[in-house]
Formats: sequence, C-alpha cells, structure tokens
Amino acid sequence: VQILSFLGGKVKVEETELKPRIGFVHDINSRNISVFINATREQDSGQYMCSVNVEDDTIRLDKNIGVINLTVLVPPAVPTCHLHGSAVVGANVTLICSSKKGKPSPMYQWQREPPTLQVFFPPAQDRARGTLKLTNLTLEMSGVYVCRAENQAGSKNCSIVLEV
Repeated sequence: VQILSFLGGKVKVEETELKPRIGFVHDINSRNISVFINATREQDSGQYMCSVNVEDDTIRLDKNIGVINLTVLVPPAVPTCHLHGSAVVGANVTLICSSKKGKPSPMYQWQREPPTLQVFFPPAQDRARGTLKLTNLTLEMSGVYVCRAENQAGSKNCSIVLEV
C-alpha cells in the first residue's frame, strides 16, 4: 500500500491510518527523502519500501528500491502475580507471573525482598514462563516475592505475599 509520495512537485499522503503521523523529515528538494512516523504503534511494524524514479533516467528496478523492516517494540504490561497450591509447611507451591503485552515477549525474574533477599535460578525459576517453584515449604520461606517482566522496551513489576 502506498502511503507517501512526491510526484509532480507535490507531496501526497494517502488515506491510511498513518496519514496524521507520517511525513518527510526534510524538504524534498534537499534530496534526502527520509520519512518519520510519529506515535508509533505495534501495528506499524512491517516492511517499508522506498522507490525512487527520476525522469529521463534509465530505470533499473533493482537499483531504485530500498527496503527496511520496522519492528515496534512494546514494553510489558503490568504483570499479574498469583500463587498455585497451598502454602502450608512441607508443601510445594508455584508462583506464577504473566504479562498480557510485550514485544518481544517479556522474560520474568523472581526475587524475594529483604530482609531475606533471595534471587532464583533454573530449575526453580522458568524465566520464559514466569514461574517459580518453591518446594518443601518452611515458615522461613514466608515473605514478599517480586516478579519483574522485562524486555528491550522496558519492565514492570508485581508482587505477592507468601504466608506459610
């Protein structure tokens, strides 16, 4: 779908959802035809193509087209934390953390807050799934557990109080 053109001395912005958010960065006479997209959205991701044709120029299609892939990163939404299982001495529970948004998909990191700071590693923690398995619970394992959902665009936290 064509979204922006300069033809016959006039800039034309096509009727797409990008219309109010796209344009040329520089005056077209500068010969720099860079474009901007304001207020990017996840759905702006995709392949964009620039085609340049000059009057009275020998057209070589392979030389007149530039292609770029745009990936709009989306920070994670605030995750939800919940407990699966019964928090009683000797039992096993799983803390679950999940975020409904994020591109790329967020990775998750659990930690227990001070005064007994504790960081977790596999196999107890699954960073891709957001789970933390706590086995053979003791009273000393009670505390505040925080999950951080994180990707290249940002991070968000949730927490859960475990009372054994």
